Amino acid sequence: MQLVPINASLPGNATLHWHIETSSRAPLNYTQGGPRRHNPQAASRGASSTMDRAALPAAVGPKKKGNVRFAFACAILASMTSILLGYDIGVMSGASLYIQKDLKINDTQLEILMGILNVYSLIGSFAAGRTSDWIGRRFTIVFAAVIFFAGALIMGLSVNYAMLMFGRFVAGIGVGYALMIAPVYTAEVSPASARGFLTSFPEVFINFGILLGYVSNFAFARLSLRLGWRIMLGIGAVPSVLLAFMVLGMPESPRWLVMKGRLADAKVVLAKTSDTPEEAAERLADIKTAAGIPLDLDGDVVTVPKNKGSSEEKRVWKDLILSPTKAMRHILIAGVGIHFFQQSSGIDAVVLYSPRVFKSAGITGDNRLLGTTVAVGATKTVFILVATFLLDRIGRRPLLLSSTGGMIVSLVGLATGLTVISRHPDEKITWAIVLCIFCIMAYVAFFSIGLGPITWVYSSEIFPLHVRALGCSLGVAVNRLTSGVISMTFISLSKAMTIGGAFFLFAGIASFAWVFFFAYLPETRGRTLEDMSSLFGTTATHKQGAAEADDGAGKEKKVEMAATN
Repeated sequence: MQLVPINASLPGNATLHWHIETSSRAPLNYTQGGPRRHNPQAASRGASSTMDRAALPAAVGPKKKGNVRFAFACAILASMTSILLGYDIGVMSGASLYIQKDLKINDTQLEILMGILNVYSLIGSFAAGRTSDWIGRRFTIVFAAVIFFAGALIMGLSVNYAMLMFGRFVAGIGVGYALMIAPVYTAEVSPASARGFLTSFPEVFINFGILLGYVSNFAFARLSLRLGWRIMLGIGAVPSVLLAFMVLGMPESPRWLVMKGRLADAKVVLAKTSDTPEEAAERLADIKTAAGIPLDLDGDVVTVPKNKGSSEEKRVWKDLILSPTKAMRHILIAGVGIHFFQQSSGIDAVVLYSPRVFKSAGITGDNRLLGTTVAVGATKTVFILVATFLLDRIGRRPLLLSSTGGMIVSLVGLATGLTVISRHPDEKITWAIVLCIFCIMAYVAFFSIGLGPITWVYSSEIFPLHVRALGCSLGVAVNRLTSGVISMTFISLSKAMTIGGAFFLFAGIASFAWVFFFAYLPETRGRTLEDMSSLFGTTATHKQGAAEADDGAGKEKKVEMAATN
């Protein structure tokens, strides 16, 4: 049967184009929101310009509201693991004031204590990739919660610096697991039309955790020196227990189910999380192609063709790291680069050391310092909620570029105010104090509305299926390592080049980040996870698609990525 075009007018002067073909798993093409099967002829017409193919599609309709709600609930439960990291960041910013007094440690020991959890989390982030492929995404989340629970208890019961550092080690592994698995699961369970909204949830809960940590600091600051900080840290075990039990009610990721050959279970999950039945079928076909399962192979449980043992792992490392194609190298640099710039632009210096920064800005007294940090946490939380509603309406690139631009201006203003105050230590310069407070609030607001959530959304959606676990693990590893370096050097850096100079440095790094984002990151809004090849490797994708058509297979295969050759 020939392709039959049907044009239907939609609100907002948009037009929905359907192409329906009955032979051999025909491609269903949506120009808006929903997924589209690769068409070799269309690819050849569009291969000349990657950016043109990144035009922002609007949301497809009609949608099943119940399905979106189900995906919404799954995303919330998975993303709650991010509370673990957020709470640790927030609570350590205030607890550090009392830990240093109680344990009598110096600034170097303190900054190592503050940032070492990020380095320890590297172990968890790398292990999470293999663990999630082995036991599934859902049980990996439970495992992360159990590990963090143990770490929080050890920190809360610490009697000396060494025991506290061991608690940080255990909690760090749990955080690494949580940071890797939450965005991966959410991206894999979300329909394309709401993926940006849902995949931003991990960053939402990081901010909510930070706010809880700040509130915990303020609430327990009036307790005795020996008891206060221990309760602040130990109470972090509570959310991990609740999380472990709630996650058991979640379905498994449909992509993991397909990778294990459990097609019937995957169909059930896809039917519950897709906007339309057509999209569910489309997503299943895309995942089967990416997993190497023939499109005409069906059944409740099928055998997934793959190499056994270490050869499969070697292929993943070869495709992504050792011998990547140009398209795969672009994806890797984009996914790792956005994580690097998220942390190197100084967010942890502001959030983790906010009491010290506010003290440098002229605010004195523990209650005032901790109360002001609560305002920082509230600002971050409000603006991250705003961002979740803009990601799938405005797109990733506009939010990312405007966010980074606002961060640059805010960092320059903060650095200027701190420099003026530090050069006049005996004077109270009101305008400089007001400028510092305003710029800190503006900085966390701009970060939360763009670079904060988009980093997790973008990196979780661009990697092809067979390298996604490793790719996301590498991104998280770079994120945590960079965060650890900033956290463990900020006090020393501010002493070496003044605190104002440190923020001028962060402003310079943020400027480089803006250029990188503008030149290297294409728009991904509305694309299916298996459709990213058209953004990063159009020409190669087209050639392989054409070759498959010439083979006379009688069906069209979507190419997960040219790098899979």
